[in-house]
Amino acid sequence: MVYRAYSVLDVKGLDPELRSLEGVATTPSTDRMGDVIESTGATFANPLPLLLFHDARLPVGTVALNTASAAGISFRATLPTIPTAGSLRTRVDEAWDSIKAGLIRGVSIGFRPLDGGIEQLKSGGLRFTKIEILELSLVAVPANADARIDNIRAIDAPYLRSQRPMATPTTLEQLTQFTAMRDAKVARMAELMTAAAATGATLDDAQSAEYDALAEEKEKITKHLARLEVQEATNRAAAVPAHGTSSAAAAASRSGDPSTRIYVRDNLPPGIEFTRAIMCKLVAFLYPGTSPVAEARTRYPDNHRVHQYLERTAVPAHTTVNTSALIDPTNLTTEFLEWFQPQTIIGKFGQGGVPDLMRVPFNVGIAGQTSGGEGYWVGEGKAKPLMNFTFDRTPLGFSKVAAISAISEELIRFSSPSAETLIRNALRNALVARLDKDFVDPAKALVANVSPASITNGVVPLTSSGSTADDVRNDIKALLSAFVSSNQDVTNVVLITTPAVGLSLALMRNALGQPEFPGSSRTGGTLEGLPLIVSQHAHTAAAGDMLIAANADAIALADDGQVTVDASREASLEMSDAPTGDAGAATPVATSLVSMWQTNSLALRAERFINWKKLRSGAVVYMEDVVWGGSTGS
Repeated sequence: MVYRAYSVLDVKGLDPELRSLEGVATTPSTDRMGDVIESTGATFANPLPLLLFHDARLPVGTVALNTASAAGISFRATLPTIPTAGSLRTRVDEAWDSIKAGLIRGVSIGFRPLDGGIEQLKSGGLRFTKIEILELSLVAVPANADARIDNIRAIDAPYLRSQRPMATPTTLEQLTQFTAMRDAKVARMAELMTAAAATGATLDDAQSAEYDALAEEKEKITKHLARLEVQEATNRAAAVPAHGTSSAAAAASRSGDPSTRIYVRDNLPPGIEFTRAIMCKLVAFLYPGTSPVAEARTRYPDNHRVHQYLERTAVPAHTTVNTSALIDPTNLTTEFLEWFQPQTIIGKFGQGGVPDLMRVPFNVGIAGQTSGGEGYWVGEGKAKPLMNFTFDRTPLGFSKVAAISAISEELIRFSSPSAETLIRNALRNALVARLDKDFVDPAKALVANVSPASITNGVVPLTSSGSTADDVRNDIKALLSAFVSSNQDVTNVVLITTPAVGLSLALMRNALGQPEFPGSSRTGGTLEGLPLIVSQHAHTAAAGDMLIAANADAIALADDGQVTVDASREASLEMSDAPTGDAGAATPVATSLVSMWQTNSLALRAERFINWKKLRSGAVVYMEDVVWGGSTGS
């Protein structure tokens, strides 16, 4: 996901031959979006592309960024002279002429935040502390008034400046400017007092006059800041997005009609908005009388999708007239699943060229073929033999996987973007670990009416040939032979193993130094033309690193496609990954419970209804203790 930060150009001169620009790409000042970029936390690899309007299809030159400092990052850009007539020369010449004429007045960095590099500001904006700069663009509408082009060699700078209208600073910009002025005066007052204390004397007449003048100016600025804060709050409350497709729609949007409002979607990492909604619900548990919607409006005043998600009321029945009843305007749960799902083994089926599992509904009988069959040649007038197929028919009932985490009230109360990511990842990690382990662990047996058996449960493992490239090919042949011998189509066979095995395959080389298996990597890929899925949970203490071959077409999956999250402040939990509590037991087992209320904690429970089943016994074959390319195996 690429973010953008805009800056004003200050054109001074040009060299018609070099066509070079010098200026400031970004500074740590608050931009017009309310965001701050800490330039000292930026990384980049010169040279960077110079683009038009952040369009990767419209490069017009190259950029070299200078070393980052606390004051910002300066740059030098060059637009080449294209000798051949055509669209490229037209584009580059147009960009250069637009800068000379003062039509393009801004630059903008395209960047991505790095892990742990986003902080929430009280103003509602974001502070980016660690970023990677990917490109610099020429733009017409800037947002950061500090970055500029300082040098375009040999142009009449006074003329260009006189042609550029002065922009009136926004209230937020004035708050930043006057706060800096007040801080500077406070720092000077402290400097005067420190100097006097060092000599053991009082302030002299000149120092006293300066100190008193600074104190008076500080008080005036403080009062002015208070007025600006009131004005900023008023502006936020009165702001109404305008719908510009027609005059009538624009008028309706200004009148406050919610159905005609247009919102700019927050550029947030996937799954964060769902986590924000959950956190607002948790705060409502902490403070009786506080609604999740009110908390969302306070914490995230501009995140309208979270507001909509929490504001949803009962959905009316779907009819031929009411066709919008089935539409969720936010889809936060779906987006969380779309982010979470590909990180599981099950979620990787049906993605990136991997065959999908057989998707079936819950509680519907599924016919599974338990043996193969074959056809026969038949002479003229002769009786035709019957194929000896055998089937069974079993329904996939409801099974749910759940994860409970105890979260401190402090984490919820003093949340930040880091806390949001922490909670989102905690939900993901708990569900991924449970689903992946139980999907492939040979020791996971069926628990009636509770959980399905793994796809390898009850399968007798084959023995790997060894560690060389030839052994790898022999092992794959042995796995596929097992499917062929039971008359199964190998078109939809998928391999599953660990990242360690995938990496070992990628590192194997032949006598010429070429990769033996160029399609394999620690993240998956292909192995001898077969799709390869990797998961750290394809390793167990008993089986070591496994290589699992699964016929996707013969494994049924029932999934309701939802994750439900509930919270409690009053619950008492058995702090164990093997709890003995059973609501149906005649005699409860005595156990030690921890009160969430007593420990200032919240219990967060995530549940998902999902079930799977092999439709024929030979649908899965696997090997254990695989040591290809020197991987540890066990």
